[in-house]
Amino acid sequence: MAIASTVHTEPAAAPAPPAAQGVGPLLRAWRERRRVTQLELALRAGSSARHISFVETGRSRPSEEMVLRLAEHLDVPVRDRNALLLAAGYAPRFPETPLEDPALDAVRAGLEQLLRGYEPYPALVMDGLYEVRAANRGITMLLEGVAEELLEPPLNAMRLTLHPRGLAPRIRNLREWRGHLLEQMGRQPALHRSAVLRALYEEVSAYPVPETRPEEPAGPAAETKWAYFALPLLIEHDGRVLSFVSSVSTFNTPMDVTVAELAIETFLPADAATVDYLRQKTF
Repeated sequence: MAIASTVHTEPAAAPAPPAAQGVGPLLRAWRERRRVTQLELALRAGSSARHISFVETGRSRPSEEMVLRLAEHLDVPVRDRNALLLAAGYAPRFPETPLEDPALDAVRAGLEQLLRGYEPYPALVMDGLYEVRAANRGITMLLEGVAEELLEPPLNAMRLTLHPRGLAPRIRNLREWRGHLLEQMGRQPALHRSAVLRALYEEVSAYPVPETRPEEPAGPAAETKWAYFALPLLIEHDGRVLSFVSSVSTFNTPMDVTVAELAIETFLPADAATVDYLRQKTF
């Protein structure tokens, strides 16, 4: 599975200027990405448009507190806040702790409890590169029949979903679902600073798309009332067509890069037949 929605919808943006140019161009790029004027940002941050202008042009060096305040009001991801601090000449503020580190024991335990509690419905946890860090047995069920090479660690949710030897052949509305995923992935600011993420995007977007089968719905108006306000995932399993609507959750006010980039995706059954089918399954 892969993320079908994000907490923030990002307008398409050009690659961010290099940090070597200083913090000003980076802040300006984030402000323009958020479609906020200098005056609006100044009012939010308790500053002046003149000062914001001086910071963006390099005429004024912002304090560490000001960098963090502007980043907060621009809703800059935690990893990129570190980049802003470095560009301004300050030390990074937010650590990047490996998920396996004992310091994150409580986080892992909480995620595992959440995934188990959501069964029999599918749910998984991904990091910022769409690598699956944990999944419940509902996800394992859907992955039945996926090629063995795609199931070797690290599992990648985008690759599992869109690869011709992955779930793609069983997704009944593949063209709509694929288009939605690629659009969401392409809007991520991280796509422009991460060579790994760009390579993944180029790989999965190049996968061939099979011809639409006669029984596939012609568009996003699938055979469910959810189709009126959310694009459902229609996927075959053991001769049945299951229908899901995807929801994504992230941690609120994270102070660690790893935790900030974790995403919990849950798949809510979109019709009664899917509910009945999953409740009949025994794990």
